[in-house]
Amino acid sequence: MNATLSSTRVRAALRTSARTSGELLLVLLMLAVTLWILGRMWSVVWPLLISLLLTTLTWPPARFLRRRGWKPALAASVVTVLFLLVAMGVVALIAVPVASQSGELSDGVFKGIQELREWAAGPPLNIDDAQINKAFDTAVSRAQGSLGNVAGAVVTGVSTVLNGLVTAVVALFLMFFFLKDGPRFLPWLARQLPGRLANDVPTVAARAWNTLGSFVRSQAAVGLIDAVLIGLGLWILGVPLVLPLAVLTFVSAFVPIVGALFAGFVAVLIALVSNGLTDALIVLAIIVVVQQLEGNVLQPMIQSRGLGLHAAVILLAVTLGGSLYGIVGSLLAVPVTALIAVCWDYVREQLREPSDGPEPGTDGLDTDAPVPS
Repeated sequence: MNATLSSTRVRAALRTSARTSGELLLVLLMLAVTLWILGRMWSVVWPLLISLLLTTLTWPPARFLRRRGWKPALAASVVTVLFLLVAMGVVALIAVPVASQSGELSDGVFKGIQELREWAAGPPLNIDDAQINKAFDTAVSRAQGSLGNVAGAVVTGVSTVLNGLVTAVVALFLMFFFLKDGPRFLPWLARQLPGRLANDVPTVAARAWNTLGSFVRSQAAVGLIDAVLIGLGLWILGVPLVLPLAVLTFVSAFVPIVGALFAGFVAVLIALVSNGLTDALIVLAIIVVVQQLEGNVLQPMIQSRGLGLHAAVILLAVTLGGSLYGIVGSLLAVPVTALIAVCWDYVREQLREPSDGPEPGTDGLDTDAPVPS
């Protein structure tokens, strides 16, 4: 005997589905409007995000000085100056050895080009000098024909550099103010909000700040491991500029995907022009192995432990962020995902049954956090 559906239950199910779908659409619309507003305010949001990332690195020494009785302005000033000195020292650590060995490197590049031409002239390519010169003339004529596009690209590049400098200066000033006045922000925010928001928003902000700090520390740990392993391989092979290349590898770890490619390209190029093709291939193999170890083992393990996210979630977040927003999306994918997880965990805490105990991982907040993210 066939069962008969209850019309009352079917209508109730449809009403519930329609109401849930409408509420979900409203939530998605709100998210879309929020993202659109953030996009329109990106010139302000981007320096703010950079300053927050820098503050997570500089807050521990500032907190140490403040707990020793230093005035907030003095502690923030000293830490900011020290940060600038360290940044300039890193730049000098890269630039000075490169400048001192620029003659040797240029000779190596010239020698490498000569070897490449000799190799191309032999079998199986058998390309003579006349063909090479013809190809060079063709490339020059095409470059002259597209001079307008090149000029436009140069103007765009200069504009990008200037925007980057402005962003860096604004982020530096914001970092100083966060170090100086950050601990007063959450109490001030609590006084401005009505009802239970005065407790909910500061609590979520404090947890988000701890999560952001975990992200920056994990990135620094991954970058340090990369720098040590790759630098050790370069030192064993006798490649010049080992220390600048190791520093470049560490710094580039904070820019996912593109940073690793750039640092690896520079290391392989220097190995090619200084030690030859064989050592360059060995350096390339070392970099590939280290990057695979970092991307598939170290980074997911360290970040999942510090952020409370599964390794698969981190990999998917980086992939999605890079496909949607490029380099910036790859850089911000993991912290944004972690912050969403923080908000979701707090919502679950508020919606759980009163008889349930506290969820794990909600203790140990840094109550002296300078600013929320």
